[in-house]
This record gives sequence, structure tokens and C-alpha cells, in this order.
Amino acid sequence: MIENNLVVYNSLSRQKEKLVPIHAGHIGMYVCGPTVYNDVHLGNCRTFVSFDVIYRYLLYLGYKVRYVRNITDVGHLLDDGEDRMSKGARLDNLEPMEVAQKYTNGFHDMMRIFNTLQPSIEPRATGHILEQIEMVHEIIKNGFGYERNGSVYFDTLKFAEKTGEYGKLSGRVIEELIAESRDNLKNQDEKKHPSDFAIWMKASGEHLMKWNSPWSVGFPGWHLECSAMSTKYLGNHFDIHGGGNDLKFPHHENEIAQNIGSCGCQPSNYWLHTNMLLMNGKKMSKSDGNTISPTELFTGDSPHVSKGYSPMVVRFFMLQSHYRSTNDLTDEALQAAEKGFKRVMEANKTLGSLQSNIIENAPLDSKINEIIDGAYSDMNDDFNTPRALARLFELVTVINSLKEGQIALTEVSSSCIEKIKTSFHAILFDILGLKDESDTNAGPVDGLMQLVIELRQLARTNKDWPTSDKIRDSLNELHIQIKDGKEGSSWNYK
Repeated sequence: MIENNLVVYNSLSRQKEKLVPIHAGHIGMYVCGPTVYNDVHLGNCRTFVSFDVIYRYLLYLGYKVRYVRNITDVGHLLDDGEDRMSKGARLDNLEPMEVAQKYTNGFHDMMRIFNTLQPSIEPRATGHILEQIEMVHEIIKNGFGYERNGSVYFDTLKFAEKTGEYGKLSGRVIEELIAESRDNLKNQDEKKHPSDFAIWMKASGEHLMKWNSPWSVGFPGWHLECSAMSTKYLGNHFDIHGGGNDLKFPHHENEIAQNIGSCGCQPSNYWLHTNMLLMNGKKMSKSDGNTISPTELFTGDSPHVSKGYSPMVVRFFMLQSHYRSTNDLTDEALQAAEKGFKRVMEANKTLGSLQSNIIENAPLDSKINEIIDGAYSDMNDDFNTPRALARLFELVTVINSLKEGQIALTEVSSSCIEKIKTSFHAILFDILGLKDESDTNAGPVDGLMQLVIELRQLARTNKDWPTSDKIRDSLNELHIQIKDGKEGSSWNYK
């Protein structure tokens, strides 16, 4: 059995709780993934980076983790009645599944750029229509669903009356609940109550993504897919369910209702939510121009930044805020993050060359061990990455002082030096998921070229031919040739 002191903040109970897995040594974790009708938003990247660190730390503790993160590739209605996949298909002159594949590829490319680990399972909503239809059957059979003109709705009032569960996650009471915004507004008259939400929707004739069901030719409700896929791969009751704070209501609230309504089970023991990414102190918004894409952030092609920042600098910046706190993106904060990132990477290189006398129980061992143990304690305290990073900077000071002779090597034992090396590497790379972008087999140029190749591939995936051609032409001017093959792209000097 794994012994740990990990506590997590449970959004359902609104307090920190010790993480006790349902099955010893195993963790089942479901995280709501992207809706692939456009490029992944930088705020979404922050969420997935946060859960990547959570995943990494659980693995580091020795758990066998089944990490499930879905892809939403089913068309769900907008307020104007046009579903997102169909709208994307119309704008790009593509089939809906071409839209889904295009932006799924782009999402995967961006996750690789941010050095996130792949989930154990990445199910698609379109591949689980039968499971969703079966869940609707169970909800109706248990008295929590009703059919109106080919659509099926969840009866929130009856659910709240019988179980007392509706609103517990979000803290809302039934009188405050409004119609779920992704339902087609013209169907409001079909509902028994405005807070009822669709679990199956009858499709109009022009709707592109639709399937046969016992109720109509239609498509599943947005919330239903996550309930069906999480339980398929993790069981009716699993350990962790995560996502952005914006999903707490209505998405996660309605997931809980569906799971309890179909099988009588609260889906997960712990609900974890990340907070939003701000920019210049405000919520990101395309309408007022307060927004930046990941690619624009890397290239510096935006009025909001003075230059481009590498993916690891951006990741480092994100980890400087706790995942439950807002993260304010500013050019000044990114510049500071870049300096901090370089400092820890330089210290890591210095650490590799440090030698010490064979001596035990040296004067500074106790202080250094306290710093290292404190970093793990911080990670055990609801994955507190900013405090863990602060401990690393304390170790950076020790490392630099040893290098410059301000601390004599006789003041630190050889075993303590080895502990610094092991722990510094584990926290920086294995847990926080950072990587030294200058430390590649072929040197810093190869690392830079790999980034350029990834950005070009992302542009090609998005059919952004002008950007792709500009990268190719600029490299040609530098006598660098890109070769595309079955195994990926490579480069060489001409």
C-alpha cells in the first residue's frame, strides 16, 4: 500500500481532504477535454497543464493511474441554434468530422509543445453514442427523464425532491437555476421547468451530426457524453473528476445528476477544478481584443507581448500560480518567469558538476533536508506548485553558493549533495513537467528547430498555409531545409 500525506481540495465538500483511493494503489481520474471546433484556447492549456502536473505527481507517488480525458466531437447547439461542429464545418468548408480531426490534431500538437503526458484513454463522444443512449434509457426508467416531441429532458425538480443532491457542487438552489445555455431556445416550451436540461435532442433536418435513437433521429446532450464515457472506463464510482472552474455549473452539476439518476451513484469522490487564466488583469475576450493564442505567445506576434516566449517559460509561468487561483498573464510576468526558468535550469547544470568530500552529518545537511522535504510537503498540500517552486529557488541559492565558494563543500555531506541532485531533478522534470529547452542531443539549435517544426506542423494542421509557407521560406533564406516524411519532419543545412 502506498503511504502518502496527499490532501486535495474537494469542490463538492468545499474543503481539503486526504486522498484515499477506492482501490489501494490505483487512481481513476477523468478530466473534461476540449470541444474540437476551433483551436485550443490558452486558458484551456492552463487547465490541461495543471492536470498534467496532478497526473505526474500521482505517478511519482507510485499510483497506477488511469487518466481518461475525452474529446468532444459531437455538435451541440449554440444560442443561435447552430451547433458548433456544423458552424465550424460551414466556415471552413469541411465535413464536421474533418473539423473534429483538424482541431484534435492541433490540440495534440499543442499538448506535445507544452510537454504534457498523454492520457491513458482519450475517448471521443461520437464513438460512444450507444452508451449514451443506454444511459438515457436508465434515467427514464428511474423516473428522472421524460420525452417531449422526440427530445428527452432531465427532470431536475423531481431529482432534487427525491435525492436532495441537485445544486450541491455549485452551491445553487433550485430556484436560481436557469435554462442550460446549450439547449436550443425554441425547445424551452417543451420543458417542465426551465432548469431541466436535454439528455437527447431531436435534430432538425439541416443538422449534420445525428443518430437514430428510440426517441428520434438526434444527438446526445452535452453533459451526457462525460457521464457515459467516465463510467465506461472508470466504473460507476471513481476517484477524481476534474475540469475548469467554468464547468462546475452547469456541466459537472448535471453530470452528477445524470450519474445518480442512472445508477444511483455519485460519480467521483473528489472534484478538482482549475481557475481561469486572465490577461492584463481581465478575462480574455476576443470582442475587446484582450486575447492571445498559444502560437502568438510563442512567436511574439501580438501587441500584448514585447517578444515571443518559449513553451517551457509559459508552462513555468503557469505553475507559479496555484491551480485553484487565477493566473494573470502579463508581459512583465512572462519576463520574470523567463528569468526564473533560466535560473533554475542553469542551477540544474551546475548541480551536475558539483563534487563533495566524502563526509557525513555536515553542518548544512539538516537545513537542506528541510527545504527538500518542504517541497514534497507543498506538493502534498493540494499540489501547491508555487510553494514547491519557491523551495527549488532556495536550493538554487545553495547550489550557486557552493559553486562560488560562499558555502564550503565540507559544510554539505556527499549524501546530501546526491539528495539535492535527485530531488531537484524529480521535482523540476518528473513532477512539474518542465524540460531544459537547450539540453538536447544536438544542442540548443536542435531544440529551437524542433519548436519551429512543431509550430509549422500546427499551422499546416489548421490549414494556415500563409504561416506554414512563411516559416518554410524564412528557413530557406537561412539555408535550412525542412523534410517531411512518414515518420515526421526533420531539418538540415543546405
